[in-house]
Amino acid sequence: MFFTSSRRGARLARRLVVRRLEEWGIARDSDASQSLAVIAGELTANAVSHGHVPGRHFHLRLSVQPPPGPDGRRAPASARIEVSDARDERRPVLRDQGDEAEGGRGLLLVDALASKWGVAERGVGKTVWCEYALASEECRSQQVTGDTGVGDAR
Repeated sequence: MFFTSSRRGARLARRLVVRRLEEWGIARDSDASQSLAVIAGELTANAVSHGHVPGRHFHLRLSVQPPPGPDGRRAPASARIEVSDARDERRPVLRDQGDEAEGGRGLLLVDALASKWGVAERGVGKTVWCEYALASEECRSQQVTGDTGVGDAR
């Protein structure tokens, strides 16, 4: 889904993540939902702060899938969040901030919560993505799968 490149857009995107996860059987008060809300909040805030291009929006894609394992059985479910913006020259960098720094800790949170994360190049801009491993007890439904959002940042 596309969101305006504003603080309000970032807040709405974070709320959408929690709502979609709940629709897909991941409880709002679970560690997974809360962690993914923090991750989505940080990635969308970075898209607004560092990836903003006037007249362009950011794009959020959320997917949750239990991929089949090598023997055909379902592996533990995982969630993937992708946030795309229109600026490719400002790449996220993980750096340790001093105790007195007012900002710059967002990617440290993402790095601590996500199983893995990275940056993918696009035709215009970049996509910052992360994956989060879901514990089976966090998923209330047998079939946890879903996908929200397609397309490129405008």
